[in-house]
Amino acid sequence: MKHLDITVKGKVQGVSFRVAAKAVADQLGVRGLVRNQPNGDVFIEAEADDFMMDMFLEWCHEGAEHAVVTGVEVHDGELKNYRNFEVVKK
Repeated sequence: MKHLDITVKGKVQGVSFRVAAKAVADQLGVRGLVRNQPNGDVFIEAEADDFMMDMFLEWCHEGAEHAVVTGVEVHDGELKNYRNFEVVKK
């Protein structure tokens, strides 16, 4: 298992990105959270094995149906042992 902090840039708010991220994460068994950032980015904390994480990251580069992803930043983080994948609404 590994933990990644992922920042997705582009037109990623107002296009159901968080809901789609949860659906994909649930399908792949990825745990963590997703939330909108004040600057228009979407921030994701994701935990999964290497194979599922690679598939999730691949999806992050494409995004939701109406999203326009212009960049994805990925940083290793410390495992937090999330139990599920949650959409944070602030």
